[in-house]
Amino acid sequence: MSNNPYAQTPSDDDFPGDGGDDGGPPGPTEEQVAEQKTLFGHPTGLYMLFFAEMWERFSYYGMRALLVLYIVKGFLGMEDNEAYAIYGAYTALVYATPFIGGMIADKLLGARRAVVLGGLLMAAGHLVMMVQSELPFFMALSLLIVGNGFFKPNISTIVGSLYPEGSPRRDAGFTIFYIGINLGAAMAPLLCGYVGEKYGWHYGFGLATIGMLVGLAVFVAPAGLTRLLILLGALFSGGSMIYLNWDEVIYAFGPNALVAICLMCAGLIAFIAIGRSGMPSWAGKPPCMRRLKQPIIGPLTAEWAVYLGSFLAVPLIALMVFFDGIAGWALLIGGGGALAYLIYATAMSPKIERERLQVVLILMFFSMLFWAFFEQAGSSINLFTDRNVNRVFPTETVSEDMVGKTVPVEVTQGLTGYEMGDKLITMDNIDQWREEEVKEVDWPVSKEDVGMAIKGSEVSTSQYQAANPIFIMLFGLAFSSLWVYMGKRNIEPSTPVKFALGIFQLGLAFGVLWWAADNHDSRGMVGMEWLLFAYLLITTGELCLSPVGLSMVTKLAPKSIVSMVMGAWFLATAFSNYLAALIAMFTGVEHGEETGALPPPIDTVTTYANVFGPIAIAAIVSALIVFAMSPLLTRWMHEDHETLSEEKGEPAEGNTGTYEADNPSVDP
Repeated sequence: MSNNPYAQTPSDDDFPGDGGDDGGPPGPTEEQVAEQKTLFGHPTGLYMLFFAEMWERFSYYGMRALLVLYIVKGFLGMEDNEAYAIYGAYTALVYATPFIGGMIADKLLGARRAVVLGGLLMAAGHLVMMVQSELPFFMALSLLIVGNGFFKPNISTIVGSLYPEGSPRRDAGFTIFYIGINLGAAMAPLLCGYVGEKYGWHYGFGLATIGMLVGLAVFVAPAGLTRLLILLGALFSGGSMIYLNWDEVIYAFGPNALVAICLMCAGLIAFIAIGRSGMPSWAGKPPCMRRLKQPIIGPLTAEWAVYLGSFLAVPLIALMVFFDGIAGWALLIGGGGALAYLIYATAMSPKIERERLQVVLILMFFSMLFWAFFEQAGSSINLFTDRNVNRVFPTETVSEDMVGKTVPVEVTQGLTGYEMGDKLITMDNIDQWREEEVKEVDWPVSKEDVGMAIKGSEVSTSQYQAANPIFIMLFGLAFSSLWVYMGKRNIEPSTPVKFALGIFQLGLAFGVLWWAADNHDSRGMVGMEWLLFAYLLITTGELCLSPVGLSMVTKLAPKSIVSMVMGAWFLATAFSNYLAALIAMFTGVEHGEETGALPPPIDTVTTYANVFGPIAIAAIVSALIVFAMSPLLTRWMHEDHETLSEEKGEPAEGNTGTYEADNPSVDP
């Protein structure tokens, strides 16, 4: 084992051979874990993992913010429903593949090698996305899906390995780690989205590529270089957010400045932490080096078989995204099989285990509904924001004395819905002018144009997707503290009640969107404050439901099948993303063959209102059902039985799960 505190990448010498009952090494000893250098009580390796994950999430959410807009407005020029189908298949498979990637890492590859493999595949995916051709586009999505399957589950595993079993600091460590997730998710729309929409889609995807490469370099480089990458990356990215929005109004500049300051402070802390020590070489090692290096066919070892299989999977996954129905059937078959086995396991379990698994199954269903509605943010809400939310802060407007004159007007989204002579302006016209690099147009002013923005500061559509992670950063720790405060006074809501509160607030959010769309102005436009208020309610709902979901599985699932139950939970989340696309299709707007054929805002706003309203009703009714069932579900959790058994020093019947703290995360 290397004694170099700056070690980042393990060599084969760090894995001397077999150990443990199954031929794998027993893992780090208590002494090795205890010998780690710390900052603020946490292992210094945590701060390196913070930035590796932050940059990976930056690349993923940068892609997510642009994807539907790119499919509709970019070279593909697809209809709304085609874009929703591709988006749904992509996001569903993104949440399905970590189940496979986690198993491969656990059984063979090890978390560290899996993270490196995943990072390389994702960087390649973002790079290929810059090529404006249909085949590379779908191959890029596939590379991202396969890469995410290796990266996402295993970097969290390494975080957990830095802490000794039962450490009271582990929960706080994961909270710090999740702040990195949300920081990356907040940066992505503000940088990738802004650059992609304003300067060109390929530039936005290029930034995502750079972000992924920086995250990978942070993970594998020597600690000295890692410190430099983290500090320079934080200063450059934070400075860019401030510079690009320096002349914008405070409402647009403020969020960028807030995220930039948080990023630079985090970069400075990580720079100091990694100066003490890098990530230990034993973190994320393979379970058995002998098994990993064993030849399978000729010189082909098990390790290289995994690498080869990953690349061979790329064209197959690409076909599943292209023919999105295949992804739906695959999820239906896989999810149906997992559900059938869970129902069988539940029926065959003793009373307490059976009732606990019934709670998991019931709340899994309502969790699936929550995420199906929540994921409208990247699809239907994204296009609603583009077409029907007034995203312009006017700095100069049309006055009464301009009526009858022709005045130069800056090309902004604020022109949508107004008549220019005999032409009603839609986002198609705005996009065409921008492609032709038209900055101003000569506008014949009519009486109806009074109040129209002549000049203004426009917030890009994709930048609004930063609202959710920013709100999580602002309120996440407050919610965690609230649950602790209420728990000490025995008034903390039960897990089913938290689920109900989360779904109810999500329903209120869509109620706000429905009300705003139903009470639009004469052009069919909606004030951006309603969109932000809806995002706030979506976030508070997420903070009630998301952190307790995985914790509930580890608490209630029997140890013998906890991994399978966790896999089923993620498969349900994957299916919810596919279901989200099917729901979004009800908002699909047909495009004409001619430029400017997108219906005017006054027509599209009704389409969105007619979908947001039923979603609000469905979510609120679901929340009321969970509220009504919560006494029964709480009783089936048998938390009192566990306490009584532990007080007697006996293992509680059916209680073989582990406990983890609630941690706010942008990811379900």
